[in-house]
Amino acid sequence: MWRLKRFTGNRLRYNANNRFSKAEGETLNIAIVDDERIIREQVKNFIHRYFTDCTVWSYAAGEDLLAAHTKFDIIFLDIKMEGVSGIDTARELRRQQEDTVLIFVTGMKEYVFEAFDVSAFHYLLKPIDEGKLREVLGRAVGEAKKKKDGRRRQLFVRTKGRSLTIDQGDILYIESKAKKAEIHTVKETIEIYAAMSGLEEQLDERFYRCHRGYLVNMAYIVEYSADSISLAGGGTVYLTKKKHGEFVKAYMWFLQNGGVSCV
Repeated sequence: MWRLKRFTGNRLRYNANNRFSKAEGETLNIAIVDDERIIREQVKNFIHRYFTDCTVWSYAAGEDLLAAHTKFDIIFLDIKMEGVSGIDTARELRRQQEDTVLIFVTGMKEYVFEAFDVSAFHYLLKPIDEGKLREVLGRAVGEAKKKKDGRRRQLFVRTKGRSLTIDQGDILYIESKAKKAEIHTVKETIEIYAAMSGLEEQLDERFYRCHRGYLVNMAYIVEYSADSISLAGGGTVYLTKKKHGEFVKAYMWFLQNGGVSCV
């Protein structure tokens, strides 16, 4: 099983006060979850000091975060908390908000490997170094922006006499069904009359033809084996064995050369 993350340079500007700034109208929602109030306040104050285009929420427990039912772009999450742990909170979060940029905060290095099991973007060790926090925040903001930009790319299809526009970032995979194709998105499954080759030509570099009957969005891959690929949300698609090597190379290239993982 492979899960690799890469860190991209951010596209932020610095204003005269040395603060992070983003394009107008692109306010981010950021959550801080930690059972230590002093940590919550430290991270919150730092974010407000260097990044103005955001709204920050603070929670003392993972249960409170999950109960908020709010879409967050970036989450700072403590691993070891009373009640539901940060890792378990993250697993549930991945089912609800697949493309959230997740940054773990921990006082113990041994938890780092568990963090990558839920596709964490980065982790910070306590006590938090403000220089490191600033660096990670800058990268996280850039990552969140790329995720939003990716969701804006669209696929144009026709079904039952209607024209539809689907955000490519919302597509998990596409499955061939004889003369039809089923487009599985994060919200619904859409059935259309279309050839896989025609759809493949419209899709961007996130998509890979892993089987003659499947096109998979590599941004939603959780894990893969010799003959299958598991996706966020529980979906599984076939991987042609003779394509396994080519797929691994394509997936590694995707992650290392600007691809944005949504899990």
